[in-house]
Amino acid sequence: MKLGLDIKPDLIAVMADEVKAGEKAVSTAMRAAGTDLKTAWRGQITQAGLGRRLSNSIRSQTYPKTGESLKAAALVWSNAPQIIGAHDTGPLIRSKDGFWLAIPTPAAGKGARGKALTPGEWERRRGLRLRFVYRRSGPSLLVADGRLNNRGLGVASRSKSGRGRSTVPIFLLVPQVKLVKRLNLARDADRVQAAVPGLIVANWLERFSV
Repeated sequence: MKLGLDIKPDLIAVMADEVKAGEKAVSTAMRAAGTDLKTAWRGQITQAGLGRRLSNSIRSQTYPKTGESLKAAALVWSNAPQIIGAHDTGPLIRSKDGFWLAIPTPAAGKGARGKALTPGEWERRRGLRLRFVYRRSGPSLLVADGRLNNRGLGVASRSKSGRGRSTVPIFLLVPQVKLVKRLNLARDADRVQAAVPGLIVANWLERFSV
């Protein structure tokens, strides 16, 4: 006696379709998770008042870049990791040389691309020498003997007689400074990570509801 077994539908074809569905579900979920985390981090940075330029430093990429895979993954990062990391952790900052940290006052102005000036850069730009003023209470100072212009910046005095000349604080000198923690990136990362399994299942079962 000869028995034959014919299974319909084809189990191999069914399993192949299921693998494809899984690859699509995982890849779709990881793309959504990466975009969600990027948007959340950008929102935190903007709300913290750190500027749109720093916010736009947050990028995301799903791997593989093309096609779909059960091992799909999403990477979210910043093109300015040191700045973002400092605002995320609130570190204690000290001078590398063990001396003072020079904190510019509004009278110091800005350098190229809005960057803060160092005391040496300020002297070269303004053509003035900075003078150290020690204070027993409060930060010591680097001051310039000049004047404030109409933009509130310390500049050289034009008066030959010395009229209108004043001592302008340009830098505050402190031994260390504690940066305020303004971001909580781990909070959003944990939320997005916890949502990934549900996203995968929802995308995998979506085809049965069509």
